[in-house]
Amino acid sequence: MLFGKTILITGVASGIGARTAELALAFGADVIGVDRNVPAAPLQSFIKADISSPESIAELVSRLPQRIDALANVAGVSGTLGDAKTIAINFYGLRALSEAVAPHIREGGAVVNVASVAGYGWRANLERAKGLVGVQGFPDPDQIVKEFAIAEGEGYPISKEALLLWTQRAAHQALFRDRGIRVNAVSPGPVTTPILNEFRKVFGDARVDSDITRVGRAGSAPDIAPAILFLASDGARWINGANLPVDGGLEASINADVLGF
Repeated sequence: MLFGKTILITGVASGIGARTAELALAFGADVIGVDRNVPAAPLQSFIKADISSPESIAELVSRLPQRIDALANVAGVSGTLGDAKTIAINFYGLRALSEAVAPHIREGGAVVNVASVAGYGWRANLERAKGLVGVQGFPDPDQIVKEFAIAEGEGYPISKEALLLWTQRAAHQALFRDRGIRVNAVSPGPVTTPILNEFRKVFGDARVDSDITRVGRAGSAPDIAPAILFLASDGARWINGANLPVDGGLEASINADVLGF
């Protein structure tokens, strides 16, 4: 279902992005990798870029081929760079890239966003999420932090809450829907990638260890990559606007606590 497809994958230098690129190649896809750092494993095509600014995104898009089959938005940061930078990369940069790449995606193609179980609270914080998603273009992230009174250390979960809401909206946005481009998300739990230690700094050891204990082990990049590529494939052609938890059952456990079942 991926043989001969061309997939644009961000964050390919490490972790989930690196494994997704490796697996896509094994499945016969052509991969265009994007990252701030050069990946160790060779790719057919690699573009060095930082999606935290509209100028960098425009330069990246100008180097893309006329047609690709899917975009996998894997690149993201943990929150240690500060709330403004985190929101700029994890949401506004990701959204801007997706919208700029959309004309290059074939009809019936796909966008797959890597969100997080940390975005679970989007329903409880719906008005804030709606406000963040409602800001058009690529706003000044420092101004966004002030406008929405984002407390220090909240940038990561809030960016993922906004991303989950936007994923559902984008599935019905004319830019994607009119050409049959599906927009879905994958939400991992704790994953043993280099960024996990940064999450411990952001959320604390107790929170991270509790999440791991709930499901028996932390995930790994090979646990997440197949789900991303499934949603990018024609096998998911009737899945749109969905969020797929790939977390060993963590969301189900949280639901049991929150909803009382």
